[in-house]
Amino acid sequence: MDFYTLSDKVIEDALGARFKALRLRKNITQQALAESTTLSLNTIKALESGNGKLSTVIAVLRELGGLDHLDSFISAPSTGPLRLAGIQGKQRERASGKRLKSQQRMKPNSK
Repeated sequence: MDFYTLSDKVIEDALGARFKALRLRKNITQQALAESTTLSLNTIKALESGNGKLSTVIAVLRELGGLDHLDSFISAPSTGPLRLAGIQGKQRERASGKRLKSQQRMKPNSK
């Protein structure tokens, strides 16, 4: 699926449908999922309709055994040994915005 060609709402709907499909594959009702995650039934319904919060996504993925898929969702940046030696324990805390402008020229509009 080419997400860059889709609107945000279409992507939200697609992700909600995937959560629903995962729940159904596990043969869990919305009510049972709500109880096991300590979320409300309406929160589960909202997630499956594409209106979930990140905290809801994490709780549901944890309960459905899908947390291992988060690395493919947004992978952690890899750091080579030379770069690691140069950083010496320092981690980036702020964004300059300079890289973003050059990356936007290379990618199609995502909205």
